[in-house]
Amino acid sequence: MKHFLLFYDYAPDYMERRGGFRKAHFAHAMPLVERGEISLAGACTDESGPPIGVLVFKVASRQIVEDYARADPYVINGVATGWRVREWTTVAGPEALTPVTF
Repeated sequence: MKHFLLFYDYAPDYMERRGGFRKAHFAHAMPLVERGEISLAGACTDESGPPIGVLVFKVASRQIVEDYARADPYVINGVATGWRVREWTTVAGPEALTPVTF
């Protein structure tokens, strides 16, 4: 297993646009949440930059995350205007997959 971060770039008017797709967006995520493949998800909405979504995955491959993003109602319907996946080497904390000890 590996950790991956999925970042969504939101449309400037995403707050208005998401309403019709929010229920489907959450329904798309719930099976992965229930299996423990998504551990955290949410939006960065502070003033330091444009709003983005961030999802934390613990899965066997990047392809799972990419397939998830391509099928997400937010992506399909333009609420998220772009996305990217980064592998995340976790080294500290109770869920770290490559813990470092000194």
